[in-house]
Amino acid sequence: MNMKHLRVQSREFIDLEKSFQDWLQLLNYDPTTVRGAPVKAREFFFWLERRDVITPGEITRELVQEYFEYLGLRQHSRKGGRLSKNYLRSHLTALRKLSRFLSESGKPSFETQVILAGHQARAITILAREEIRLLYKACGSDLLGTRDRAMLGVYYGCGLRRSEGIFLEIGDVIFEKNLLYVSRGKNYTRRYVPFTTSVREDLQNYLSYARPVMAQAGEKALFVSRRGTRLCKNAMMERLQQLTAKALIHKRVSLHTLRHSVATHLLDGGMPLEKIQRFLGHRSMESTQIYTHLIETTEQL
Repeated sequence: MNMKHLRVQSREFIDLEKSFQDWLQLLNYDPTTVRGAPVKAREFFFWLERRDVITPGEITRELVQEYFEYLGLRQHSRKGGRLSKNYLRSHLTALRKLSRFLSESGKPSFETQVILAGHQARAITILAREEIRLLYKACGSDLLGTRDRAMLGVYYGCGLRRSEGIFLEIGDVIFEKNLLYVSRGKNYTRRYVPFTTSVREDLQNYLSYARPVMAQAGEKALFVSRRGTRLCKNAMMERLQQLTAKALIHKRVSLHTLRHSVATHLLDGGMPLEKIQRFLGHRSMESTQIYTHLIETTEQL
């Protein structure tokens, strides 16, 4: 089904799509959302009309649930197979924005608390800013603590994936430009990631005082273990769990939790999705849009 060529008949739905797009543009959403969300709304309207629903006031939570059950079974028009989890999430995000627009415009709105049947994503853990502060506080000031603060700077401050941080080498830290060079990104991509002044200080302390004592001669890895060799993922995870317990954080925390957390905090702070996409190294905007959903879900609790 080519959504761009769907023909909606209801004049109310046609006008709603246009005013919805204008609202997104007025609120300075990124261009991808301004273009894409109204198109997803149009597909929803087209489906509703096939059920003799022609006004927003007739939309019920049960209809929205039924619609996503339909999407979960629908075939991809070009690639075949079922629609991806990311597509369903982005579609739900678009309808949540539409629901919010209707509510803020004083028009009948609808609930979007639905279950994506057959596509349930694993719950994503997000740390609050205060919990991040407690993690830093738990690091201590010894050699390992100095290394751990630098690790938090890479995984939270720079939002790196687990493998990206593991394969960092000392030459990948470019202090004169406040950049990290990520040479082993997902799908063999490469990128530069900026870091803040506080992350810079933590990296400098680690490289100046802790790492020279810890590292074996000739070791190029940025993060090293007690034995002086490249720190492996299991050791990183074990250390993070120790910090989490010391900080009295009662959540299941992983290195990817830090990445999810910084993305959510940046979006909540007003950074455009397109910049967050580049920061995280996402190839698709749909992967980044999940953080919009996380913030909207939090706001509704």
